[in-house]
Amino acid sequence: MLRKILIANRGEIACRIIKSARKLGIATVAVYSDADADALHVKMADEAVHIGPSPSSQSYIVIDNILDAIRQTGADAVHPGYGFLSENAAFAEALEKAGVTFIGPPVKAILAMGDKITSKKLAAEAGVSTVPGHMGLIADAAEAVTISASIGYPVMIKASAGGGGKGMRIAWNDDEAREGFQSSKNEAKASFGDDRIFIEKFVTQPRHIEIQVLGDTHGTVLYLGERECSIQRRNQKVIEEAPSPFIDAATRRSMGEQAVALCQAVGYHSAGTVEFIVDGDRNFYFLEMNTRLQVEHPVTELVTGIDLVEQMIRVAGGEKLSFAQDDITLNGWAIESRLYAEDPYRNFLPSIGRLSRYRPPLEGVKADGTIVRNDTGVFEGGEISMYYDPMVAKLCTWAPDRLRAIDAMSDALDHFDVEGIGHNLPFLSAVMQHPRFRSGKITTAFIAEEFPDGFHGVAPDADAARKLAVVAAFANHAIQSRAVQISGTIGNHQRIVGRKWVAVLAGHAFDLELSPTAEGATVTFADGPPVTVASAWLPGKSHDRFVIDGEEIGVKIAKSGTGLRLRWRGMDVVAHVREPRVAALARLMPVKAPADTSKMLLCPMPGILTFLAVQEGEEIEAGQALATVEAMKMENTLRAEKRGTVKRIAAAAGQSLAVDELIMEFA
Repeated sequence: MLRKILIANRGEIACRIIKSARKLGIATVAVYSDADADALHVKMADEAVHIGPSPSSQSYIVIDNILDAIRQTGADAVHPGYGFLSENAAFAEALEKAGVTFIGPPVKAILAMGDKITSKKLAAEAGVSTVPGHMGLIADAAEAVTISASIGYPVMIKASAGGGGKGMRIAWNDDEAREGFQSSKNEAKASFGDDRIFIEKFVTQPRHIEIQVLGDTHGTVLYLGERECSIQRRNQKVIEEAPSPFIDAATRRSMGEQAVALCQAVGYHSAGTVEFIVDGDRNFYFLEMNTRLQVEHPVTELVTGIDLVEQMIRVAGGEKLSFAQDDITLNGWAIESRLYAEDPYRNFLPSIGRLSRYRPPLEGVKADGTIVRNDTGVFEGGEISMYYDPMVAKLCTWAPDRLRAIDAMSDALDHFDVEGIGHNLPFLSAVMQHPRFRSGKITTAFIAEEFPDGFHGVAPDADAARKLAVVAAFANHAIQSRAVQISGTIGNHQRIVGRKWVAVLAGHAFDLELSPTAEGATVTFADGPPVTVASAWLPGKSHDRFVIDGEEIGVKIAKSGTGLRLRWRGMDVVAHVREPRVAALARLMPVKAPADTSKMLLCPMPGILTFLAVQEGEEIEAGQALATVEAMKMENTLRAEKRGTVKRIAAAAGQSLAVDELIMEFA
């Protein structure tokens, strides 16, 4: 067994590796940059070594810095996690030369699978299904039709030098192939000066489904079922699950056996993932192989009961796998939601800052048998840095079946309390409630199709609004009751808290009467039956459970002016609970218009202004680039919304900017 593992990574995956190493009694070494000096993985490890400045290009991906840390600590093995150096063959080779065990696959396998062309060629040779296509020169439209028919419609006709959608056509029959070939050829010639065309199968209703593989150094390679990863935004996975709601046992076996064949072809050992694109008829095609531990590995662990990190360590130590393919069964259903420091109301722009509140749901087995797991690398009071990936945590739930796992996730998200940064919790909650997601009829286009204009929150329907009105009335009564409990008052002069109220939220208004009870309260609506509510909530608490007519819900509560901000299941509303007379007067008050920012360029996210593309007095056109802001390794170009003239520039290149900080004004 290995003696001391250095983890060449940071954040949640470093913490995750430390947990498995500790379970095996193996010492751990963390590495950290300037930005991560107080990070959770540094606190959890037995030792920690500083490896450089905050940018990963000067710290986490500098091979020599990692080797120096190994020499300083005497570590005899390195786990690379995912990202950074995890699929860097030169790093694995350097460790091998230094006599240090790399907890991952052999260099040969990393090289073979790291090259997309080589990997697809090897996959085809190993009998793995690949996207049918013709990469050679096509003489004319007649040959294009022949090739298309042999591939099978629909096909994608593409310009070899294409980009931006130019020189690209989808053909569903011979006539469309003939016309599409000539159109693509002409467009490619005009756009790129290169009219070479190739044709490949167009995958309809695509799903992104991957197979988890695990092999030892004694020739055994197994598959551990699949993960459905189709819920993506801009090719970034957001929600994953295991197993897939689409794959049947026969397809699973076929995909798994082909994944194993590919691994055996390159002499693979350790954990890895073979990714496939799957069409609406369950035809699957090799996409790529990730020669590392995958971000979404926890869902596989939850349904198989196998600790993948532990197995990687054991395999690296020379042990044989202690189980066979027939021993692997998929038990129940697991869902993973990635909590990102991204503001969904601002088109998911990165958000950085201090976690003024970070209180995840309680982990472990619940009373109903469901399981909650949260893999994270942050803590309350910690900083979300601009230098690294914006993922904050991976929240996972397990249940005996898919719908119960989804409901368990909805409940866990309701009880995840995060403040100080923009985050995607409301978006994740909205997806969990979406009928199409719950049905399992999803593709990689789910987010683009169901949220084409971005995410603007969830509007409560009448039933949800009524529940939130009950919560608001209960909370208001608790606040009012505390307010009248002032010591030293004259007897019989204490203000009596009324029972009749009007609750207004999200365009809904409810006349109601609240009567306190020993268990909580009874809320009687003017237009409906009485509702019972119970909770341990007290003024000042940011979150609590409310039992409404026997149904338990988790609601986040905060003061917002004279109202209460309530957040639940992706809904984010401000409720005002007023006495009837005050409510009648409030209806007569004019609505305050928002500030006019049409002549201002405001920073959409916290970041560094890296470039100013215009000067004061310069005339600008709609769509013209004005400035570039960098945050979380991403450059964001800010463009003019309309024609105008730059009146004043209020920020300088290199300056750190907050959200909505003024960059420039227009005349």
